[in-house]
Amino acid sequence: MIDRLAIVGLGLLGGSVARAARARSLAREIVAVGRDARRMETARRDGTVDRVTTDIADGIGAADFCVIATPVATLLDLLPAVCQALPAGAVLTDVGSTKARIVAEAERLGQARSVRFIGSHPMAGSEQSGYAVARADLFEGATVILTPTERSDRDALAQVDRLWRALGARLVRLEPAAHDRAVAAISHLPHLVADALVDAVVRMDPAFLDLAARGFKDTTRIAAASPLMWREIFLDNRPALAEALAAFRKALDHLEGIVAAEDGPALERELERIKQVRERLP
Repeated sequence: MIDRLAIVGLGLLGGSVARAARARSLAREIVAVGRDARRMETARRDGTVDRVTTDIADGIGAADFCVIATPVATLLDLLPAVCQALPAGAVLTDVGSTKARIVAEAERLGQARSVRFIGSHPMAGSEQSGYAVARADLFEGATVILTPTERSDRDALAQVDRLWRALGARLVRLEPAAHDRAVAAISHLPHLVADALVDAVVRMDPAFLDLAARGFKDTTRIAAASPLMWREIFLDNRPALAEALAAFRKALDHLEGIVAAEDGPALERELERIKQVRERLP
């Protein structure tokens, strides 16, 4: 049982943490911290949180567990104030989509204040955003990547692990840089490709979009996500994203070459190989 759970940022992920924690009685008190108290009032009125505030020190000053659930750039900007306000010994985690810079900065700041940080990344996002689409079951069956380092407090790691498991998640542990390479390949690259697919059709003829059916819409669904959030993710994870883009270009060039050569058997073999890889996904 967490005495006071403070959640900084009450959008889809932060709101879902709050809803899930309330539904499972994981915290005696849940406090939401954000920029606009009026926008958080819904969560207070529906009983998801006990209190809302725009003052970081007021919201997390007595918290024993804090989750920062803001976009990456905002998260990095908030870290100094959060680490300064949290009491010594408090556990701090986040939901950031990139990890190397966040973990390094949080550990540096936390060391001076004895704040125990463990990086988290729930793979449970959506093209939608905001508290209105938050769900108590968002993390059930979802993968959450924890990114502890050699400097991480083992007890804090166990507490963060228990929180996510209590919310229904499946836990995986990766070193921060390995995390960033992995999500560049399976999350950031697909999003950039979805953006490029929509733009490719526009460049050919925007009228073609009127004919788009489920295949195109499903493939490009994530292109409808927040441009601000994805701008921050792409820029923060530039090296790993560049590596993923290089691999994608090689794969696309390879398939394009087979099509150009009109080699039907070779094309079918490659499509079958890729199909089998895709079918092995859980």
